[in-house]
Amino acid sequence: MVHKTGTGPSTKQAFSSRPTIKDVAAKCGVHPSTVSRALSPAMSHLVATDVAKRIRAAAATLGYQVNVAAAGLRTGRSGLIGVLAPDIADPGFPPILSGVTETLGAEGYATIVVDVGTDCSREQEMVDRLIARGVDGLVLATVTLNDPVIGHCIAASVPVVLVNRTDAGRRLSAVVTDDEAGMRLAVEHLIALGHIRIGHIAGPQDVSTGALRRTGFKAAAARAGLSAHNTMIAIAPAYTREEGRQAALRLLDRKLAPTAIVAANDLLALGIYDALSERGLNCPADVSVVGHNDMPYVDMLSPPLTTVRIAQRKMGNQAARLLLDQIADPTARRERLVLEPSLIVRTSTVPPKR
Repeated sequence: MVHKTGTGPSTKQAFSSRPTIKDVAAKCGVHPSTVSRALSPAMSHLVATDVAKRIRAAAATLGYQVNVAAAGLRTGRSGLIGVLAPDIADPGFPPILSGVTETLGAEGYATIVVDVGTDCSREQEMVDRLIARGVDGLVLATVTLNDPVIGHCIAASVPVVLVNRTDAGRRLSAVVTDDEAGMRLAVEHLIALGHIRIGHIAGPQDVSTGALRRTGFKAAAARAGLSAHNTMIAIAPAYTREEGRQAALRLLDRKLAPTAIVAANDLLALGIYDALSERGLNCPADVSVVGHNDMPYVDMLSPPLTTVRIAQRKMGNQAARLLLDQIADPTARRERLVLEPSLIVRTSTVPPKR
């Protein structure tokens, strides 16, 4: 039996063969400090874009990995961003999260996603845990209109951006859709079809999307000359299918029921479908339905849902970009970006029965 020896590298040799920052610098013909800046989320803006791109490509080719712990000690940055989700099971949130992670990832940041769920009392606790982990910033999709967590974050001096929601005082940067304009699109569409008895299932009134969409519905109905008698509102305390079903039943059981219902989001609209089935009614023959958000797969419902589309991925991209600006310059002016919605007409809306 022949025993081969010395055919593989020793542990020491394997360790020493790992590419270093000097190897990347030599390959690109730049100083190691330039490589360090190009590969640092906090400092990459100091390097010309084409040079930084070339350095990242060389690092990937060589298999060089930044020592995050060591870099964090030097820069005081962790390279981590905390993202608080209102309900990770809501199909409307993943496109926003995808936009956030896409933009942050391109700058070398990793995200920690926390599902707060429906228990708002956990929000501040989760924020404190993320701050304790040394996150460089927070993206919050969870705030209520008068949320104490806003003041808590400001006091902690942590960069924060809100996404898809805003606070009443607008004290933090936020990226939202024009909620009132979305409701106007929905109501005008139904009126153009000939509906005059229109109901609205509003979302929770302690969050901006619920409150502003309700305001937008009422304003659009008044602008069209619809009487208060012919416009009816049921409030859902949560954005869930079940709460949508219960709210829809309350509208359908009225003596003068609506011929069309606008929901504050698509999950509530799914609940309307359930309520119509429960009452032996048909959508759209008996009642037309409009959703809001255009979450994935609503085009595959029966019937496919007419809905207000919001630019969810772009919303996430923009929120991440605002946060990066704050991290780079804590004194940067707070901004509120409002994205325009659009109406996607499918077959859940038709003219009312004559």
